[in-house]
Amino acid sequence: MHTRILSLLRGFLPGCALVLASSVAHAQLSIEITGSGANRMPVAVAAFEGENALPRAVTDVVRADLERSGLFKMIELGPVPMGADAPVDFARVRGKGADAVATGTIAANGAGRYQVQVRLQDTQKQVSLGTQAMLMSANQYRTTGHRIADFIYEKLTGEPGVFSTRIAYVLKVGSRFELQVADADGSNAQTALASKEPIISPAWSPDGSRLAYVSFESKKPVVYVHSLATGQRNVAANFKGSNSAPAWSPDGRRLAVVLTKDGQSQLYVVNADGSGVQRVASSSGIDTEPAWSPDGGWIYFTSDRGGSPQIYRTSSSGGDTQRITFEGSYNVSPKISPDGKSMVYVARNSGRFQVAIMDLASRQTQILTDTAKDESPSFAPNGRMVLYATEQGGRGVLAAVSADGRVKQRLSVQSGDVREPTWGPQPRN
Repeated sequence: MHTRILSLLRGFLPGCALVLASSVAHAQLSIEITGSGANRMPVAVAAFEGENALPRAVTDVVRADLERSGLFKMIELGPVPMGADAPVDFARVRGKGADAVATGTIAANGAGRYQVQVRLQDTQKQVSLGTQAMLMSANQYRTTGHRIADFIYEKLTGEPGVFSTRIAYVLKVGSRFELQVADADGSNAQTALASKEPIISPAWSPDGSRLAYVSFESKKPVVYVHSLATGQRNVAANFKGSNSAPAWSPDGRRLAVVLTKDGQSQLYVVNADGSGVQRVASSSGIDTEPAWSPDGGWIYFTSDRGGSPQIYRTSSSGGDTQRITFEGSYNVSPKISPDGKSMVYVARNSGRFQVAIMDLASRQTQILTDTAKDESPSFAPNGRMVLYATEQGGRGVLAAVSADGRVKQRLSVQSGDVREPTWGPQPRN
């Protein structure tokens, strides 16, 4: 699984050709929870009044999202619908064990649209925790369910939910590579790009509208920026030699990239349209895998300048470089948490490649995973979960782990290897 990182450190340059853009994916991700938080909050999501008119129940999506987070224990109330404005039998719901209950109403309002109303209530204090209203079409039951789950999650935890976000990853089936985008739960997977040659290093723009990635269709690695709405794309880096490892600046205007145009792989910053290339770091070794800090002030990266792959950071405007990792002889693939306080990366630990997290203030570290061939860690936009790739049964799969290591998930597809995951930003309304 780490041949890509080692190849970057050795200047590996294969070639490729484009075959397809924008099609529906052949395989859907499925998710399995393999761990959960120690103290899960008991929550009931009643059947919504009127949701039987939809292709699938919105509440099925809501319950699955909340359960998947590992923070909630779902309490079953039975099939009888409970409307948003209907009185709740708090004694009965408390008797089932629920500390909070969500009720809802879905009513047709003409032209194929439905009005959705949701109420969340505290069963102990018997008070409303908030209401939500939205419009939907019948085929938007998944999107609506994710939004409701985000609403419940935020009201009960005080933090934004990430159920409405998307993930991107590379699927390899036989000799075919597909850049796919899916909902955070793995559903609704679609292919943004397909090729007979490798596609690597996808990276979300901060507004979620574009993906930067490396394609080998020109017989060399070239960085593209791809609009997900239109399918149009532009070349962001196609200099002499290798162009790789794009990472968006927080303002969405620039990309940190790795270029060999002046010799070995080194760090540069370029505008998203390909103009204004500037070098930001220099070394006698190989520098690769850049990642910006949320404030845009630092670029973290992997380098073998000290003899073994370690993580460093440099000012995004150029300047002194600081080494960040010192434990062990192999630490790569840094990503910084949305609050800027933590860094996830891949560490070699007793011969196993595992996802680790570092508190950047104290430099304390923790191994988060129990797998052995992990790569490409990526924070959820609320910083609570980390998506990564690993191997299971000899093929690549996606997995997720909470930032405290307590909740573990496995995501898999019907066939093929899944790698290079990246978690998209919060959707902008």
